[in-house]
Amino acid sequence: MLKYITRRILFLLPILIGVSFIVFTLLYLTPGDPARMVLGDQATEEAVREFRDKEGLNDPFLVQYGRYVYKAVQGDIGRSYMTRLPVAREIMNAFPYTVKLALFSMLIAIVLGIPFGIISAIKQYSLFDSVMMIFAMVGLSMPVFWLGILLILFFSVHLRWLPSSGFNTIAAMILPSVTLAAQSIAIVTRMTRSSMLEVVRQDYIRTVRAKGQKESVVIWRHALGNALIPVVTVVGLQFGNLLGGAVLTESIFSIPGVGRLMVDAIKMRDYPLVQGGVLFIAVAFSLVNLLVDLLYAWLDPRIKAQYR
Repeated sequence: MLKYITRRILFLLPILIGVSFIVFTLLYLTPGDPARMVLGDQATEEAVREFRDKEGLNDPFLVQYGRYVYKAVQGDIGRSYMTRLPVAREIMNAFPYTVKLALFSMLIAIVLGIPFGIISAIKQYSLFDSVMMIFAMVGLSMPVFWLGILLILFFSVHLRWLPSSGFNTIAAMILPSVTLAAQSIAIVTRMTRSSMLEVVRQDYIRTVRAKGQKESVVIWRHALGNALIPVVTVVGLQFGNLLGGAVLTESIFSIPGVGRLMVDAIKMRDYPLVQGGVLFIAVAFSLVNLLVDLLYAWLDPRIKAQYR
């Protein structure tokens, strides 16, 4: 298992290099002059030229990228053009908000998605099953920004039950968490239902039923554990997606997380902050995937045997 963990961590290096190269290339090719964005339209040509020389923006592409990688290996991912603060500090200040949003959203997805999926599988083709599958389809299809706007209009503007911005109180957490969790609820529900249906049709479940066990014992004691193994993988991947997919939600609800920080950085052509944010999300997503693989191996002895 230790060899597997080491191998997976080493495998992160080419992934991170690839991500950094793609992002760096896209930003390099993006129209617009970051010097003009930072200094303003009234800046003199001399000031713009001095800024570009200071930040190395006049150097060839490979020189700029090589310098960025060299500094990143040393733990320096640059300074923000706008605030002049280290990018790492900016991201770490915003990261707790993003983690909190992702955790609350994932908790909602688990609490609702798994029970809905189990009941839908037990009551296959029933009215409840049909309604859940319709809701799951709607949840997968509805854009996050559209759902967020609808929730704000209904619960904040018309009913005035919940605040439309911020993330410092329980009430303020509800709308953004539900908005971000909608697609995850649908995915977890569908996966739980599919996995449960597959398990209850296996021979060992028929054997348990033939022994006269109650249906509740069959489902909760014998079927549920095996049915949840693939669900764990989906939940882990969804958590990684939530970390990186909170951009629109944070922007709609004015949450000062990493997503909103990156949106503001893109608007202002703050290249170091954009690159650092994407790299940080890539690292977080890769580590979450590693933890999911380890948890999957712990739950399924067949997978654990492959790692030995």
